[in-house]
Amino acid sequence: MQPMADLLITGGTVVNETGRFVADVAVKDGVIAFIGHASLAPPAREVIDARGRYVIPGAIDVHVHIREPGMTHKEDWTTGTRAAAAGGVTTVFDMPNTDPPTWDLEALAIKREAAERQAHVNFGLYGLVDERKLESLEPLMDAGVVAFKLFYGNTTGNLPAPNDGAVLEAFEVLAERGHRCTIHAENSPMLFWRENRMKAAGRTDDYAHWCARADIVALESLNRCIVLSEWTGARIHIAHESCARSVPHIKAAKARGVPITVETCPQYVLLAAEDLVGEAARIGRLNPPIREGAQRDALLEALAEGTIDILGTDHAPHAVSEKQDPSIWGNACGFPGVETSMRLMLTLVNGGKLTLEQYVRMAGAAPARAFGLYPRKGVVQPGADADLAIVDLSAAGEIRGAELHSLRSRFTPFEGMRTVGAPVATIVRGRVVMRDGVVADAPGWGRMERPVMPAPSPRNLATTTAAILRPGAMPIS
Repeated sequence: MQPMADLLITGGTVVNETGRFVADVAVKDGVIAFIGHASLAPPAREVIDARGRYVIPGAIDVHVHIREPGMTHKEDWTTGTRAAAAGGVTTVFDMPNTDPPTWDLEALAIKREAAERQAHVNFGLYGLVDERKLESLEPLMDAGVVAFKLFYGNTTGNLPAPNDGAVLEAFEVLAERGHRCTIHAENSPMLFWRENRMKAAGRTDDYAHWCARADIVALESLNRCIVLSEWTGARIHIAHESCARSVPHIKAAKARGVPITVETCPQYVLLAAEDLVGEAARIGRLNPPIREGAQRDALLEALAEGTIDILGTDHAPHAVSEKQDPSIWGNACGFPGVETSMRLMLTLVNGGKLTLEQYVRMAGAAPARAFGLYPRKGVVQPGADADLAIVDLSAAGEIRGAELHSLRSRFTPFEGMRTVGAPVATIVRGRVVMRDGVVADAPGWGRMERPVMPAPSPRNLATTTAAILRPGAMPIS
């Protein structure tokens, strides 16, 4: 007699990035133990009937701002991870621009304690690249950060962008170890110059923020990051790519072997700056900005074909009061996204703009590969973690900010948008944390995820900062 499984999902269609098939899925001790014909499936303590539905890897959102510690009036680990569970997301990577920023072991311990006590889904923690804390990079890697974040553009928390010399040195350190660095790629001096000029001219209108951050601000920073990555061998990830003009540069860098991955977000492939006026402009203000609608199709095409590797959200909640200033400049940048992303993208699947396999790749397999979690995550197969979403492609609904689980940040630029397709169950390491829209009470169930990266490939070792500090060194490029 087969041993008893903890959970059995029956009759569903399993979908990975490579294809789909009908099978039962059994889970034991948090791991997928069986995939196969119903006649061979083991008995289980809990059974979910998934006939007519799809069993996919739970989404991995590599770009989330939980806001704890220090900014819990916006979000905390309970509300943020309940929102993730509601949205079919089984792992979130939290950004380091909290208070204190996650830039040393002490700050990491504070954040980890809060997450382990409250998280309903798995989590990875970013370390911060800051020129004042370069000595903390290696200790943070040893302590298990999933990756690092470099803010070239301004951010909530007002962290200064490091100078390029410090970034070069940081990339040299990361290249030696193979950890990836996620980058907010905007040229800060350029955008602040333009913003200050516009404020002096009296511009406070809905389009001012967009105009201050024209595509050149992102294009220049993207190419600078590519050069530094190519020189050092550091693996980089470009966050929230918003520009269609970036796509040829990304393709060219990948063709040369630059170790780069790229993400975009639902807002950049679904919304248009010219449509965001009044309250919608205030809610939709974020960095980089939502751009003109003409750019959407090229970004979606790049995402579908894999030039843009990953779908993130830049989930960035704020208190409602922080989005109500009449001047566009007075409104905080960002909005919730972790809960609505899967519904929005499944609507594109239903509309024929994406396949479900492509969605699984961009939301599951690709982030798992890029950040050292594959094949433990991002795929439905025996031996993988039982991090799963059960999807009903016929589930119709309407996005309403008042219904979001980010309780202090119940607003969305997708207000009123009709969706078709939704997660109806979210399973984290074998435990059902959401079913039919109801999130289970599971604080502390989430586990901290540590990357297992491929062997590093550092370059130009003779010219690193460490090498040239040696007496008598004569670097040869």
